[in-house]
Amino acid sequence: MVEASHWYRDGTSKQKLPYRKETEVRTTLQELLLYLIFLINLCILTFGMVNPHMYYFNKVMSSLFLDTSVPGDERTNFKSIRSITDFWKFMEGPLLEGLYWDTWYNDQKLYNVKNSSRIYYENILLGVPRVRQLKVRNNTCKVYSSFQSLMSECYGKYTSENEDLSDFGIKSGTEWKYSTSTTNSPLHWGLVGVYQNGGYIFTLSKSKSETKSKFVDLQLNNWITRGTRVIFIDFSLYNANVNLFCIIRLVAEFPATGGILTSWQFYSLKLLRYVSYYDYFIASCEITFCIFLVVFTTQELKKIKEFKFTYFKSIWNWLEVLLLLLCFVTVFFYAYCNLQNFLLLGQLLKSTEKYSDFYFLAYWHIYYNNIIAITIFFAWIKIFKFISFNKTMSQLSSTLSRCIKDIVGFAIMFFIIFFAYAQLGFLVFGSQVDDFSTFQNAIFAQFRIVLGDFNFAGIQQASWILGPIYFITFIFFVFFVLLNMFLAIINDTYSEVKADYAIGKRPDFELCKMIKMTYHNALEKLKLKKTQKDDEKIKSNGHLVEQTGRERLDENEIQRAEQRKKWKEKFEKKYSTEIQDDYQPVTQQEFHELFLYAVELEKELQYISLKLNRVTRKFQL
Repeated sequence: MVEASHWYRDGTSKQKLPYRKETEVRTTLQELLLYLIFLINLCILTFGMVNPHMYYFNKVMSSLFLDTSVPGDERTNFKSIRSITDFWKFMEGPLLEGLYWDTWYNDQKLYNVKNSSRIYYENILLGVPRVRQLKVRNNTCKVYSSFQSLMSECYGKYTSENEDLSDFGIKSGTEWKYSTSTTNSPLHWGLVGVYQNGGYIFTLSKSKSETKSKFVDLQLNNWITRGTRVIFIDFSLYNANVNLFCIIRLVAEFPATGGILTSWQFYSLKLLRYVSYYDYFIASCEITFCIFLVVFTTQELKKIKEFKFTYFKSIWNWLEVLLLLLCFVTVFFYAYCNLQNFLLLGQLLKSTEKYSDFYFLAYWHIYYNNIIAITIFFAWIKIFKFISFNKTMSQLSSTLSRCIKDIVGFAIMFFIIFFAYAQLGFLVFGSQVDDFSTFQNAIFAQFRIVLGDFNFAGIQQASWILGPIYFITFIFFVFFVLLNMFLAIINDTYSEVKADYAIGKRPDFELCKMIKMTYHNALEKLKLKKTQKDDEKIKSNGHLVEQTGRERLDENEIQRAEQRKKWKEKFEKKYSTEIQDDYQPVTQQEFHELFLYAVELEKELQYISLKLNRVTRKFQL
């Protein structure tokens, strides 16, 4: 008969448990190996999309159009434009000189004027640039009665309802008549508004002199009015040396408060994806990615069918589902972007005498890059699922799971105080300090204060009484009190988990140990290490010597040793490492039994010390 102690409550034999663990570890190792292949393939795919030349392309173009000063005024460039006069100086100066490169440095003509300009002699200007203006109607805001005698006109902020669609100026040409959008370009989110497509549009000429005369004509006829709210300057470049497109948009916003706010967008993209042999290798990685996606989806569907609602009790399964959803969204964006490239790219490249709107393609490619970046982020996070069998990682997960309730309670208290200070800072310093100009900016400014990045001089200048009070109290309560409370919660819980692990509350197995065992088994098969049978022979010889020595002991000592052995076996069964849960709380009864076990261990140590003293005395005699 098999003793009852050899069986667990679920009917599993102790002798079968190592086999189950070994099978589980082998399965985990196989999943880890397969997932590492998938992760390497995904990394190759994503990094193959990014070209180091993208950064330098953007940097060169931004330096040319943003940092180049107006002739005769080194302090004025596109970034520092603050008035309509500065805007026209930029249009006739840095913009015009930057767009038209038709001669070499020795004034030798490079090509026919009918061909596109080559910026920095390497970047082809695709089509012609476009300038687009959006306006608002008069009387889109209400003037207070006391000031109506001083100001009869009122132009409000830009909205789709306030937009002016009527002709103005000389009323001839697209620059004086409103044109609706013929493309699917998205809305533009500016600094002070969200802007529609369409507007009052004019395209630049292939000739530099014709474009300059056009600028002069627009300036003389007051193309920019009080109702102007934004002007877009759009053009696109292509560099065949690195196979990159650069889509550029310069934005000048005219807020209702007056002045000009400038912003810009530079997008370097690889729209022609399959040109070199390396590109075709990336295409093979994309196919492999789709195969992995089908395999992983099939595996997860089988698990959901087998475990049903129990499947969703594990956080790792939720991460698996999220990762699969992101992968499918990535595939959708990839297919959509390639389809749009196929449909639009050829048409855009043919229209050399018109404006080529690449902004729509750039918009969707940027979204595709963002989605795949989030996907690879969660793909790396999933590695924690496999290394959670490690002792250190298991302690980390146990600590976080055990203190989650305390952290939630702390977070509620923290954000109540944090948002109270954010609203205080916004209301007191919002009109004076840029970091507190909006409530969202105030929130991020306070996070920066916690990290040591703050503008105390600006706060103090905005309010010399409330500024220092706000700053000192915020640092004291948030930095010295609340953050230290958070660290104390983590520290205390980690100490408890470490104590529990010290008495045997640890995972069933550790992946690193199993890998090490596999390594030692391989060495044994290669006869580079002693086998387990040789170790057993040595141990058996040691047992024989021990048995011979025990025969010389008196019967009382044998009985005491047997009693201590029973105690030891009892508590080893109680606190064995074969625990099914990652963490179990220690009850008062268990603590009492552990104390008795410690007492027995102390007795055994005293007995060994006594025997050693006797042996020492015999040698001294």
